Amino acid sequence: MTFPETETPPALRTQVSELRDEAWPPDSASAPGTFAHDPALRPVSMLLVDGATVLAALDILAKEIVHAGQRYRAAGLSTVVTRGTARGKGHGHRLVTAARAAMATMELDIGLFTCDRPLQPFYESAGWQWLPGAVLIGGTPQAPFPSDRPGFDKVTMAAFFSPLGRDHRSSFPHSRIELYPGEIDRLW
Repeated sequence: MTFPETETPPALRTQVSELRDEAWPPDSASAPGTFAHDPALRPVSMLLVDGATVLAALDILAKEIVHAGQRYRAAGLSTVVTRGTARGKGHGHRLVTAARAAMATMELDIGLFTCDRPLQPFYESAGWQWLPGAVLIGGTPQAPFPSDRPGFDKVTMAAFFSPLGRDHRSSFPHSRIELYPGEIDRLW
């Protein structure tokens, strides 16, 4: 099921919030179930549902970026999560694969996101490509949040959807990519 984040039915949104809170417990400054993406990133929620139960969920965030002097319509995966009791059954793989296919129809040039290094093979098996040496720079130009910051062990994954993206694919590995999604989604 796919919805603009704000149009996700309340019962499903509550389950997604519970899954997120389980995977990434809120800090003391945040109340459980209050996470939301920056609306400027046009969040789209994708859910894998069995009956009335959300098995896996993710969000697709989008914005224009400029890289190596070229403007791109970019999007990335965010908050990919599978229900703890449903893990190991292929639900996450199915959803991440479906998200990549959906993004290919969204008039995007490129898909970009980071993941923990041990998850690289999982995303590659769903059709994403590893960008060796690529660093996403999140946050804002005034308060950058790079994916190679101390304590992170992230890799950058990509998909090239348009002729523009494919023609400039070689400019992305071993580069610093200024994503700058803002303060809410610091590194989508």
